[in-house]
Amino acid sequence: MAALLEATDLAKTFGHLTAVNGISFTVEKGEVMGFLGPNGAGKSTTMKMLTGFLRPTRGRARIAGFDVESQAIEAKRHLGYLPEGAPLYVDMTPVEFLSFVAAARGLDRRASGQAVERAIDATHIGGVAHQSIDTLSKGFKRRVGLAQAILHDPEVLVLDEPTDGLDPNQKHEVRRLIRDMAPGKAIVISTHILEEVEALCSRAIVIDRGRVVADSAPEELRRRSRHHNCVTLTVQGGDPDAVRGALQAVDRVARVEVAGTGPVTATVWPRDGVAVVEPVLQAVHRQGWTLVELAVDPGRLDDVFRSLTTGDADLEKTGS
Repeated sequence: MAALLEATDLAKTFGHLTAVNGISFTVEKGEVMGFLGPNGAGKSTTMKMLTGFLRPTRGRARIAGFDVESQAIEAKRHLGYLPEGAPLYVDMTPVEFLSFVAAARGLDRRASGQAVERAIDATHIGGVAHQSIDTLSKGFKRRVGLAQAILHDPEVLVLDEPTDGLDPNQKHEVRRLIRDMAPGKAIVISTHILEEVEALCSRAIVIDRGRVVADSAPEELRRRSRHHNCVTLTVQGGDPDAVRGALQAVDRVARVEVAGTGPVTATVWPRDGVAVVEPVLQAVHRQGWTLVELAVDPGRLDDVFRSLTTGDADLEKTGS
């Protein structure tokens, strides 16, 4: 299957500053890719090059097979873009603004009316559709920006912080919309919010100082976390020292932390992220303790993100 979005060796310098330094990836139909990085990593600069709003110093981008620079009009017909800050004509109402965007994209009156209505319904802005954009909250302005991005039902969506400024209910609605659209589109979401990646993305790219430092599914990234397969359990019938000693003796356990005296809560850290829940349960059974509660941690993206972007070795898995 041909990729709907392609970035090849994209780079951008501003004087002596290198903001992006050779980023390459592809996004296929049905993929929702999270584009992650700390502030200043080059996320927004990359988004602007992907969408033709900023000319790269080196490299190229293609949308639906069209070169963003040499075939700009054709490429942008297939693109929906929500930029950082969602710049809008604030003296218009959402209906007026979306109608203007539809006309700029060449939709006739009938198609324009249908497209505007669909976008308003999808982004739940009907209640403010005839209110001046200047009077809207940050969250509603963001949704108006999202409405213009999906107005023409593009094959490729590039969304820069799509839930910025939204309350929890609004975030839920936008996430549901993105999930509903995902099977028929290639979607890139630039964000620094790891919760967005876990909620929406089938794949995540992490960049740092203008370079790709990780590219994999979120669950694969979680396996790199020091918390991957970490077991937390609460037992009755044993004192803290006995619990620590019995669990520390379990094969492939790196360390054990305990708290409380009755019941006792223990956190068991495995070596190299191996699964230790079964031998831990066997140890509890051998000791005759009563198991009150148990949880296995799948791993935490924040650990991996910080390790990749700060080089903090303490956030890596506990080795053997």
